[in-house]
Amino acid sequence: MTPKTESEWREILSPLAFHVTREGGTERPYTGALLGETRAGVYRCVCCEHPLFRSESKFHSGCGWPAFHTEEAQANIVRIEDRSHGMVRVEVRCSVCNAHLGHVFNDGPRKHGGERYCINSVCLTFEEDEA
Repeated sequence: MTPKTESEWREILSPLAFHVTREGGTERPYTGALLGETRAGVYRCVCCEHPLFRSESKFHSGCGWPAFHTEEAQANIVRIEDRSHGMVRVEVRCSVCNAHLGHVFNDGPRKHGGERYCINSVCLTFEEDEA
């Protein structure tokens, strides 16, 4: 992927998607378009279309953002220690374009490894599986 300039990202992304993916922001809880998505398909990075999650790994966590217990096999999501806001968390970023996606926590379903990827809906696009 050819690196993009800040102005190129601003042309491609909505103001909120730019703020979240390129500036590390967060969308308000319970406002994301994909929070209630239940169809079978793949969730991709809004910036580069890299596959990140499958619908089978999505679950209702009650956190206000789409939650997934497992990343797509080829996602290779990058984890970075985040000490902002007076706490220690693990930030997650797209391995292809370095978009900020959200955070991963250790309070997910134990039968799937115990992780909860808490992902900003605006960072994702959804592609429904063909019937």
